[in-house]
Amino acid sequence: MTYCLGIKVASGLVAIADTRLTSGTEVSTNKKVSVYQSDKHSIFIMTSGLRSVRDKAITYFKEVLEERDTSFDKLYKAVNALGQQVRRVADEDRYALNNAGLVFNLFAIVGGQLEHDSEHKLFLLYPEGNWVEVGDGSPFIIIGNSGYGKPLLYRSLKFESSMQDALKIGFLSFDSTRVSSNDVDYPIDVVMYEKDSFRLVEHRFEKDDLDYVGKQWSALLSNSVQKLSLEWMDPVFGKMGQISNV
Repeated sequence: MTYCLGIKVASGLVAIADTRLTSGTEVSTNKKVSVYQSDKHSIFIMTSGLRSVRDKAITYFKEVLEERDTSFDKLYKAVNALGQQVRRVADEDRYALNNAGLVFNLFAIVGGQLEHDSEHKLFLLYPEGNWVEVGDGSPFIIIGNSGYGKPLLYRSLKFESSMQDALKIGFLSFDSTRVSSNDVDYPIDVVMYEKDSFRLVEHRFEKDDLDYVGKQWSALLSNSVQKLSLEWMDPVFGKMGQISNV
């Protein structure tokens, strides 16, 4: 499984991707985010799904970028091109995958800003090659193992959040997923993009880099639970007391 998170806030983009690959009983590490940077062209892509079709689609897309990079002046045009390559791989491999009992499965998060984009953009690309753009109302996308990390994002993340807060909340969302699922783990790759900068920044965090933050968060959660009000439980425990006195 995979955990890839893309966040769009007013000041920029934050991307977080785990690196764990699980195939049967075999576990390995591999990068799930690709970065493409040139003059006024800043793009990152994160993927989830079958590794073989992911690698093939990304390879094809790299060739398209090499041949047509200057023709992509808005990010949606590059996303359309990636969608075409995803459909191409689906046409080439779906029959063999179906015969092997597998389903073609490739989701992608694409973010960045190109020369004529008025602002930074974030897209979710589906296996069919179509896409949706992230808006201000729900400023994040998760692909892969999405269930455990969403509640924190819904409660804490806003479009007006700073990039620092977005990274902090994003990491805690990853950490919530990691402790709840054995197929998501360190290292994590982080990509940051500041609006209108046309410059992507990458960094990899190992477990030793962030383990203390996860432990600090767990302690804060435990302490917060102890501080929650109790009076709302009185009706329930009052009924329990009545039963014990019978």
